[in-house]
Amino acid sequence: MAKGLDKHRERMAALSFFGKDLARRCKSKCELCESAGVKLAPYEVEPVPTGEPVFENCIMICESCTEQVGEIKKFRAGEHWRCLAEVVWGEIPAVQVVAVRLLKRQADTQAWARETLEGLYLDEEVEEWVTKAQ
Repeated sequence: MAKGLDKHRERMAALSFFGKDLARRCKSKCELCESAGVKLAPYEVEPVPTGEPVFENCIMICESCTEQVGEIKKFRAGEHWRCLAEVVWGEIPAVQVVAVRLLKRQADTQAWARETLEGLYLDEEVEEWVTKAQ
């Protein structure tokens, strides 16, 4: 049991090294909901590679988004996520992947999410990544 906890702590420590670079990239705003002035933390987009964390697989998001992205049961569809309609067109593949996954979670109940997905074009690599680990 302690071995797994030690590995988790090591991984979190390795992720924290990306903090400054991720904060610069996102201009200290959540990369999903674009909230500013809130506590941000690195989030690894699944599937998580074995070994060391990879910068390109990480995004910087707020606590509210972290909770909802990480636990499907805590996800609350609605207006908070309208920002995804813009974010999904960004240049960072990891952000696009999470945005598409969140849009899919609410496409049944939110017309704007469904419309965004219908008009979306993604690179093949991003499309593949979206379907992995769902």
